[in-house]
Amino acid sequence: MLDGLRILNTLPLAALEVGKHWYWEIGNLKVHGQVFLASWFVIALLVMASLLATRNIQRVPGGMQNFMEYVLEFLRDLAKNQLGEKEYRPWLPFIGTLFLFIFVSNWSGALLPWHLIEIPESELAAPTNDINTTVALALLTSLAYFYAGFKKKGLGYFANYIQPIPILLPIKILEDFTKPLSLSFRLFGNILADELVVAVLVFLVPLFVPLPLMALGLFTSAIQALVFATLAGAYIHEAIESEEEEEHG
Repeated sequence: MLDGLRILNTLPLAALEVGKHWYWEIGNLKVHGQVFLASWFVIALLVMASLLATRNIQRVPGGMQNFMEYVLEFLRDLAKNQLGEKEYRPWLPFIGTLFLFIFVSNWSGALLPWHLIEIPESELAAPTNDINTTVALALLTSLAYFYAGFKKKGLGYFANYIQPIPILLPIKILEDFTKPLSLSFRLFGNILADELVVAVLVFLVPLFVPLPLMALGLFTSAIQALVFATLAGAYIHEAIESEEEEEHG
């Protein structure tokens, strides 16, 4: 056993991988090509939907314009509920983009037969099925609420770390690390688990049994996008919340 531990200690952690990946070499960087392809597909869908909805804007909306206006109203309510009437407008594009990208990514994994598309040394899947995507989204959220706090309070933002008592400083710092971790692993774990369960059931019972789980997967995928965007808005509101609002809240 001691010999085995010595061998493990000599192995570089960077050499350990789970699954196979299609790497693209960009200068000195290696990136997962399959994640980029799936992400670009989702972004293309969102851009196309936006162009179709705005190419011929009518005073009385109909069709795609009507649908996108409904989506915008939903996103406006989502941001307003978390940030309030006075603060939500600057953050609506960020929160709305987060929700739409995660929602379409999740549903693409549930509806599209990604695994039938053959690529070298890997397979395509929903972008949110990869931990790199969810961690990137969580880090963007962290940067957003740090920026919001500094913009609203300046250096006084650091006072939050020692309120109501200075002994809470280590806990507040640890909380800043756990927020992006919880966001990223919650989204990644739920999407990966859903796709694995459906894939196994389709392999074992390929007809009608997986259909209810696929419908449930669509529902949970939408809920995960809503949870991520809602928590992002809540974290930003927490960063910009004034002492007066905290007392009244």
